[in-house]
Amino acid sequence: MAMTISVIIPTLNEARTIMATMAQTATLGFDELIVVDGGSSDETSTLVESYRLSIQGSALSPIRLVTAPRGRASQMNEGAKAGRGDVLLFLHADTQLPQDAKASIESTLANPRIVGGRFDVRFDQTSIWGSIISHMMNWRSRLTRIATGDQALFVRRPIFEQMGGFTDLPLMEDIDFSSRLKRMGPTAALTSPVTTSFRRWEQQGPLQTILLMWGLRLLYWMGVSTHTLHRWYRWVR
Repeated sequence: MAMTISVIIPTLNEARTIMATMAQTATLGFDELIVVDGGSSDETSTLVESYRLSIQGSALSPIRLVTAPRGRASQMNEGAKAGRGDVLLFLHADTQLPQDAKASIESTLANPRIVGGRFDVRFDQTSIWGSIISHMMNWRSRLTRIATGDQALFVRRPIFEQMGGFTDLPLMEDIDFSSRLKRMGPTAALTSPVTTSFRRWEQQGPLQTILLMWGLRLLYWMGVSTHTLHRWYRWVR
């Protein structure tokens, strides 16, 4: 029996990026795309609904728009509930998958021992800083088997449900999830890269953002509350 895959995209004020991500992802052969909006105040929901209607009856992946309380963890959990796929793939609204994403996931999960995985990452702008940061992210993830949401996490539905989904954290929900996922069994680090926006790194400068991210993760591993970290993160940014 063929493996079905649901792509879940949490959004919050992503009018600048969501159309390009939906249009590209819908061509990749996935069984469904579920956009989960957390109460956007821009045109995100309108754009999603308009595009959904425009592709009905086409060969593109069907799209559904659902709503959830604001927060990436709660939005992704709601998307998982709404999805019908055997496999759940969580994709950021400013990130595009490689053309072979579906085939790569299917071939990886043909091994019944593999519980899930992630992709390598690269940025949408070519620069020395972008190359350094993406290389560090991929190397660290491969070494630790811990991934970030930028790397498009995927997981078998029964494993996701057994884990209780994403922990409702305001920050680090991806780190927490991938840390728990690797305890469920072997995970895959796919070398095909997703392409994600460099905008977050540009806002405060690449070096400052690296130091901020490293500092937040160090404090997280030291046991500082994610609610405290989220307040600091918002204040710094």
